[in-house]
This record gives sequence, structure tokens and C-alpha cells, in this order.
Amino acid sequence: MRMRAAAVAACLMALWASVPATAAEKMTLDDAFRRVQQAHPNLRLVDARRDVLSAELDRAELRPSLNLGVGIENVVGTGERSGFDSAETTVTLASVFERGGKLEARRALAQSRIDGVAVEREAKRLDLLAEVARRYLAVVAVQRQREIADLEIEQRRRTVAGARHRFTAGASPQSVVFAAEAALSRAELERARALQREQSARQHLAALWGERDPQFAVASGNPYALPALDPFTQLADWLERTPEIAQFTGERRIREARLQLARSQATPDWNWEVGARHFRAGNDVGLLASISMPLGSRSRAQPEIRAAEAELALLEVERESTDVALYSTLAEAHGRYLSAQLEVRLLGRDVIPKLGQAEKAAERAYRAGAISYLEWAQLQAERTLARKQQLDAALDAQRALIEIQRLTGQSFVDGPATNEQGEDR
Repeated sequence: MRMRAAAVAACLMALWASVPATAAEKMTLDDAFRRVQQAHPNLRLVDARRDVLSAELDRAELRPSLNLGVGIENVVGTGERSGFDSAETTVTLASVFERGGKLEARRALAQSRIDGVAVEREAKRLDLLAEVARRYLAVVAVQRQREIADLEIEQRRRTVAGARHRFTAGASPQSVVFAAEAALSRAELERARALQREQSARQHLAALWGERDPQFAVASGNPYALPALDPFTQLADWLERTPEIAQFTGERRIREARLQLARSQATPDWNWEVGARHFRAGNDVGLLASISMPLGSRSRAQPEIRAAEAELALLEVERESTDVALYSTLAEAHGRYLSAQLEVRLLGRDVIPKLGQAEKAAERAYRAGAISYLEWAQLQAERTLARKQQLDAALDAQRALIEIQRLTGQSFVDGPATNEQGEDR
């Protein structure tokens, strides 16, 4: 289980593997993992529940109590054998002799519930790690969006400079300058929005460990680094080791213990009693003993036995339903990852570099008066749009990778990975 938790931590290793060593003061994904595991209340809640179940185990191991009784007869009444001189005092000690393995069944049920807590805690921990990875990725995403906005601002500033130069030379109207300045302002607005979203994303991340005023800076990562996955059939085989399935093993033990406890109720217990009776009239003492057994225990236990058997049979159906849901989720995430990975690669290899070349050629042509401002601005917009499209695809791939990682508990960072950000050539 702990190895699977470490694997989830590796699902975004590509995001922070490129962080320089000098950025030690920045928050890394590993730092976020540690803080959440130390402070998140969901994990503390599971630990507290273990204490409750331990107390229930102690209670289940208790044997039936001994009952001390005192009785006085013939103290008040009519006739010669009544009155204080004829009183009879009885002291008894009674209890129940349990039969049918009730004590062992109670102990097994309580212990199986304690064992199930460990699997439950591990499942919650893996879910939390996946949520940390998603929120950390959101911070990295807005950082990359800000970088795209910076590139667009640089483009638009060149456009403004070119438009002003041509306006001064009388080669274009002033409206072109205004349009270029408006496009620059829009790019600056996009950068300001990215800065605000980054602050919100950091607060959303810090909320996982209860920090209200985060002052840390998240280390920038590379969302375009997308590792190669194993074949889908292999991923599907790994589903058998996911915590969601492991929980059914623990739940089966619990329901089997409940069934055993219900079956033990069919065996009647013996109620025994021993004691002594003092006859005041003759100052005599007599010993007494009795044993009793309830009738009809087997028939009364049948409804509970049938209910426990039905719950045990229902568990297999629930497991099959979970298997189908997990397989469907894995198939969807796998397909989404491969599609986004292909989109990132093609955009970075073919589209963005060519648009970069076209935009540079358009700038030269515009300054030479061969094309209009709109043609140059359109190429700039298409280049920025392609970068945003590639980033969106990379982020979608990373989210799908986190889900695959959570489901399979495997790391996919050791093999070759694509790193197609799309540099201009």
C-alpha cells in the first residue's frame, strides 16, 4: 500500500523534476504531499475510529458477567411457617455459559473491523494524494498560462512598435496603432488574470493542510512531459490491487464474521446458578444449583442468519459493480491521455513551430509594407491560440495520468516521455 502511495506521488514527477536546486524555498509537490499527510483531518478521523474499534474489541472479548444475588423468603405472611423466625435466606451466584463459539465470533468480527480500517486509511490517503496532485497541477497550469501571456505581450509590443513606425511614416492610419494598443492591453489583462488565478489556486492547494494565508511559491514544472504508458491490458490487471478492490477483501471478512456470529446464536446458552439457603428455624444450611436453557434458539436465529448470508452474497455483486466502474474509468482516462498526448506532440512538433516561422515572416513583410496589420495580428493570435491549445491538452493528459495513477498504483515516469512544448525554429 505504501508503495502505491509513493507511486501516486510520482505521477507528476515530470512537473517538478525540472525544478532547479536553487529553488529550495519553493513548495514542491513532495512538500505538499507531506503536509497533507501530517495535517488533513480525514486521516486523523480514521485514526480516531481505530481507537473506537479497539475499545469495541475489548468489549467483545468480555465474557458474561457473574451475578451475585440475595433473597429472603417467608419474612412476612400468615400461618405457622411465616415470620422472622421462619425466614429463609438464599445467596446465589449466577452467570451464562456461552456455547456455539459466540466469544470467538464476536472477537473475529471486532478484529476484522479493525483490520479494515488500515485499508480504508490507505484508500483515503491515496485519494488525498491524487487531490494534492490535481491542485498542484492547477497552480502550475496558471503559471504556464502567465508565461503564454508574457509571450503574447512581447508579440503585441512588437506589433505596436511596427504600427507606430508605419503611422509615423504615413504608411498606415492611426486606427491601426489604436487596434495594436488594444490588443496589447488585452494581453496584459490576460496576464493579470493569470496572476490572480495563481493566487487563488495556491490558496486552494494550501487549504488541504489548513493554511489560510499561504506565503509559499509553487515550484514551476513542465506539464508537457508526458511519460509512455504500459499497454492497457496491463493497466487493467493492476486494477485488482487498487484500494477500492482491497476494501472488498476486508469487508468480506467482516460479513463472514457477522454470519458466524449469527450462526452461533442458534446454539442456546446455559444459564447456571449455584448458592446456599439458610433456614433460620432450624439454623440449617442447604446448597442449591440450577441450570436452564432457552428453547427455540435455532428458529429465532434463522432470520439473522439469512440476513447475514444475503449480505455476504450481495458483496460479490457490489464488487462486480465496482470492477465495472473502475474498468470504465480506467478506459476513459487511458483514452483521454493518449489523445491528449498525441495532440501535445503534434502541436509542438508541427503546428507551433510553423506558426512561429509564419509570424516572424509576417512581421518582416508588415514592416516592408507587403501585408496588412490584420494579417500579422491574425498570425499572432493563431500562434497564441495554438500554445493555449497545447497547454490545455497537456493539462488534460496530466489529469488523466493522475487518475490512472490513482487507479493502478503504478508509476509511469521511468520510461521515455514526450516533451513537446513546441519551440520556434
